[in-house]
Amino acid sequence: MNNLPIVCIVEDNPDDERLTIRALRKGKIANEIKVARNGEEALNMVLNANPLPCVVLLDLKLPKIDGLEVLRRIRSDERTHLLPVVVLTSSSEDRDILESYSFGANSYVRKSVEFDRFTEAVRQLGLYWALVNEPLPKGL
Repeated sequence: MNNLPIVCIVEDNPDDERLTIRALRKGKIANEIKVARNGEEALNMVLNANPLPCVVLLDLKLPKIDGLEVLRRIRSDERTHLLPVVVLTSSSEDRDILESYSFGANSYVRKSVEFDRFTEAVRQLGLYWALVNEPLPKGL
């Protein structure tokens, strides 16, 4: 374990999970990565995290509790309402995009079906949120 902030991935597809982690590592992201495989796990992980992750990469189509509800609950909790959440999903539906931003997503990124484009998008997300973005001060 290192002292870098945690990156939380919420993804139920094992192939997408592996690709996302591989892309982050390829981008030299050394942060600890925690994975939740359904909405219920995601809420338990994020709402009980100490410290909070630096970013949550959230899929929308999840078992048990869908990603939009996960996002809504993260935003409604006093401790996590400012936590950066990036929706990383295969959906390009206007409704999903609109609802994600309405519920407070910081960004909406569509997963590309092309391997190289997908890994490059995740690599850039990791670099920005784990290394470039200034996180919230501790205790907020």
